[in-house]
Amino acid sequence: GAVVLAFDVTEQVNAQRNRQEFTANVSHELKTPLTSISGFAELLKSGTVPPETVQEFAGDIYDEAQRMIALVEDIMHLSRLDENSVPMEHTEVDLHALAAQTMQRLTGPAQKANVTLHLEGTRVTISGVELLLDEITFNLIDNAIKYNRNGGSVTVTTLRKGGRAILTVKDTGIGIPQEHRARVFERFYRVDKSHSKEVGGTGLGLSIVKHAAAYHDASVTIDSEEGGGTTVTVIFPL
Repeated sequence: GAVVLAFDVTEQVNAQRNRQEFTANVSHELKTPLTSISGFAELLKSGTVPPETVQEFAGDIYDEAQRMIALVEDIMHLSRLDENSVPMEHTEVDLHALAAQTMQRLTGPAQKANVTLHLEGTRVTISGVELLLDEITFNLIDNAIKYNRNGGSVTVTTLRKGGRAILTVKDTGIGIPQEHRARVFERFYRVDKSHSKEVGGTGLGLSIVKHAAAYHDASVTIDSEEGGGTTVTVIFPL
């Protein structure tokens, strides 16, 4: 009994530490745009900003506010996943059709980044929670666009192989250095902080993917090379 108790206590300590770390990270991630918004608003309030600069400052305030909204939405998604409070109704979902819909939603960001999107493979239907499967496809394709290069491409493939459904998202982007690969699914972990600020990621996308995949007993693997693109593969049991 003592060994089990010790294990339970260790689990509780780890969970508590993770919660504290998460809270500290959230506080930091929210404070940064808030400080920026407050600074711009203070300058505008002082009346010393030249008229030609007012629109620029308003744009900066808007951008920082959008960052906060995206972050809060991702935190809410993760909280629901942590608490298993997502409506967990299973339906038959065609991964190919879902990927096509997601790519349609991301056409604007892809065009803005000068990245072309391709869908390959076949229809493959799995039993799952559509909301969570949508989170997986959206976050993977969104990342593949954000961390790509100008003129790059993203290829999404769905297929059935050996009694399993496979979703692959392959990009021609900046890649992930080997020492970072094992940690990219951690909350708020960023390979390149300056680039993440530039592309506007919340640092929670892959953590949401990991949770949503785990709910479906799916495995997620990353094959990447620094400067040579990244391929993420999600394998669902059928």
